[in-house]
Amino acid sequence: MTTQQRDRWLVGYHLGVTALTLLSVLNVGLLLGQWGPVGMERQVSNGLLVIFAIDYFVRLARAQNRKIFLIQAAFDLLGIIPMHPVFACFRLGRLVRLIRAHHLFWRLGLDGAWTKAYHRFIYSTGFIYLFSISVAIIVLSAFLFSLVERQSLANSLWWAVTTATTVGYGDQTPHTAIGKIIASVLMFGGIGFIGLLTSTITDFFTTQAQPTTSAQPEDLTALLHKIDTLTAKVDQLQDQVRQLDRHR
Repeated sequence: MTTQQRDRWLVGYHLGVTALTLLSVLNVGLLLGQWGPVGMERQVSNGLLVIFAIDYFVRLARAQNRKIFLIQAAFDLLGIIPMHPVFACFRLGRLVRLIRAHHLFWRLGLDGAWTKAYHRFIYSTGFIYLFSISVAIIVLSAFLFSLVERQSLANSLWWAVTTATTVGYGDQTPHTAIGKIIASVLMFGGIGFIGLLTSTITDFFTTQAQPTTSAQPEDLTALLHKIDTLTAKVDQLQDQVRQLDRHR
């Protein structure tokens, strides 16, 4: 396959992923709103889940650095969790990466501060790690709760979210000893990781809102170096002017 053919195939593949991602989000909206034939929409949701799952594991197998892939594709992994159709919305993260890969932000004049802030918020602050761990704890707890308490996955997921966030509406409660142990572990996990997650978001926006009042040491060193260079050039020009005046 030539480079031109590979580029065309890659563009077609990305367009296909974009279309399937948008279809996933549209299908989720139809399911949640209960518009149209629900049975067919569930079949579409399951079919898209299989397609995205195969795509994820194929890319994982072909990745040169699987550790970096797992970090960058964390939202892709969340998008194939078969707990609830709403998890398909995490596939929008893949769409954002495709937009950045083709430099569409730059073509639309949106590149620069916005994309840097996005990358700093997602990766530099550790948001992606805390968010992934928090979701993993909630999903695992909901799955175990569903098995032990014999509840549906949707109700178990609702219970896990309200428990982890310490809201606790009480509409779903554990009745068995194992269920209460799962709830206790989830409460500690919610207080820990979700608390860190919210504090990370707060710290990021607080830092963004505060004006820069002091320069970094590296910036001051570079500024002083430039001042010294300009001073030396000014002294050199003054010497040249004096020599010209003497020759006159």
